Amino acid sequence: MELRSVEELMDLLYACRGARDAPGPGTTRVDLHQHALRTAALLRRARPADKELQVAGLVQAIGPLLRPGDATAHAACAADAVRPLLGARVSRLVRDHRRARDGADEDLLRLRQADEEGRDTEFDAGVLEDWRTVLELVAARNSPLRAVD
Repeated sequence: MELRSVEELMDLLYACRGARDAPGPGTTRVDLHQHALRTAALLRRARPADKELQVAGLVQAIGPLLRPGDATAHAACAADAVRPLLGARVSRLVRDHRRARDGADEDLLRLRQADEEGRDTEFDAGVLEDWRTVLELVAARNSPLRAVD
């Protein structure tokens, strides 16, 4: 599946509400919708200017909906789905965030930390609609159809 519009992505993110991921070793099941919002909010606090990193934190949660039951394919499936809409960097961050290791790309490490913290802590991270403008901005920056200035 390839997402072609922010509206399609928003619908998928709303569909995460009430869905739970399959926990990995040492992790607990979390509501994908809340986890996505918390991860994105943590990244917004840590890197307020890096909209692509924030969006990667938000959209990494869609993998379990796209490929239910196949936890090993969640990141790759989500990355492939968002690439046409959100671009190569967001796609790479989503694909590789679970494999972040010490000494690796700083953005991947930050995303992985926010992903884990968003799973383990509960706080009011706002509502999905708050992210529409940011998603539209990142999509516009990465659109192959955008006008060259």
